Amino acid sequence: MLPVEHNDPTNAKILAISEDKIEGFVREPFEEIARRSGVPVATVMERIAAMLRAGTVRRVRQTLLATNLADGALVAWKVAPEKIEAAFDYMSQCDPFSGHVVLRSTDSVTPGSEYKLWTTLKVPRGFALQHHGELLAGKVGADHFRLMPAKGIFTLGVGHVRRKTIEPGSKADNPATMAPVHAAELSELEWKVLLALKREFAPDEIAPSPWLGRAAEAGLAPDEYFRIAESLNSRKVIGRFSTFLEHVKPSAGGVRVTRFNALFHWAVPAGRELEAGGEVGRHHILTHCYWREAGPEFRNVNIMAVAHGTDKTLMLAHKEAIDRHLVACGIPVAYTNVFWGGRSEIKPSEISPEIYRNWLREMEATAG
Repeated sequence: MLPVEHNDPTNAKILAISEDKIEGFVREPFEEIARRSGVPVATVMERIAAMLRAGTVRRVRQTLLATNLADGALVAWKVAPEKIEAAFDYMSQCDPFSGHVVLRSTDSVTPGSEYKLWTTLKVPRGFALQHHGELLAGKVGADHFRLMPAKGIFTLGVGHVRRKTIEPGSKADNPATMAPVHAAELSELEWKVLLALKREFAPDEIAPSPWLGRAAEAGLAPDEYFRIAESLNSRKVIGRFSTFLEHVKPSAGGVRVTRFNALFHWAVPAGRELEAGGEVGRHHILTHCYWREAGPEFRNVNIMAVAHGTDKTLMLAHKEAIDRHLVACGIPVAYTNVFWGGRSEIKPSEISPEIYRNWLREMEATAG
């Protein structure tokens, strides 16, 4: 039996690269993981397949920069306590366009603390986030919801294994650069390639030249498939090739990757979002950092970031180090808070316009 826990030394070497270091489209992703980790490619493939079968790795897939393919937002939902578990189940099980579904809480009653259900939402361009939210609110009986689209992205990755040893205050030499959200228009053929590209890998697909089967699935010769995939990559539509650890639930052996999922909030002066996001986003502990406008419900927070860890005190130490850095940079913070993640389900948001049209017809039929 092969070791399947994330903290096995060989698995940890592989995961330190395979979680979020393979950027863009790579023709031989497992060879690239092997080259950068120093682990033989045959071992890389058998270990990733074994971890996927065991559930230590929850999915292996080519990620997309979905913010450039679909309109998206972080959504905070105000739902009555007696309805919130059913609302969570509906969002996680019945809405393919809601991705991360998380119950969050604060350490005390604060602005926005009554918003306990948080989701990410994507709808293909040409459709409305607000309308989608209204349909979901009607289904789950939500009292209110707040859409918070990303205006810019400073940090986006995972890398839970390598972040375990990061010290509070550890940061890049330079501020993070914001990637603006921009629309990419795709042809029907490009969508065909993209949909084949993003499908999760089954364990038996973790093999040399893994894209040949996807090219056949799209009805294309490999060279044509690669040409289109690499063109999409150059247009900033392709994200990373990633192995996603199951970081919410313990493994079959009872080992946890993380225990705490912290959503950090800062309200900085209007006009200083780029500067503040760059200074926050350079901190190595963060897996995500965005410019989002949270509105009066959350004291006009406009910089948000996410970090994961196994020790709450250490998570707060990371937050305090970022706060001190903002002070040292002369960036005023009018308000800050931490929303802690509890029950969570994580899945990729669907972004296919055709799938969305079918879903919308069904929703509107049942609503009417």
